[in-house]
Amino acid sequence: MLVWVIYDIEKNKTRNKVARECKNAGLYRVQKSVFLGDIDNNTFDEIKLKFEDLIDLDKDSVYVFPMSKSELRKAGLIGQAFDKELVTDEIVSKFF
Repeated sequence: MLVWVIYDIEKNKTRNKVARECKNAGLYRVQKSVFLGDIDNNTFDEIKLKFEDLIDLDKDSVYVFPMSKSELRKAGLIGQAFDKELVTDEIVSKFF
């Protein structure tokens, strides 16, 4: 399943841990606080549980959105779709 992870986290240490979990799950960074990737259902459930344990539930937020590849193709992207310094061409070609 295609998944977006978008977060707003106060502390750098926590933010880095969440980013590391995203990378470990096989997600690609598309902006500083946004990851995108293709994962299985078990990994989807696991990362949501890990995020819940990592963040301050009163101050931080993490959104984990499943999306089909056909829905992604329909999405309107205005301007630079991905931060070119953070994303390889692999992710751009993989999903578009």
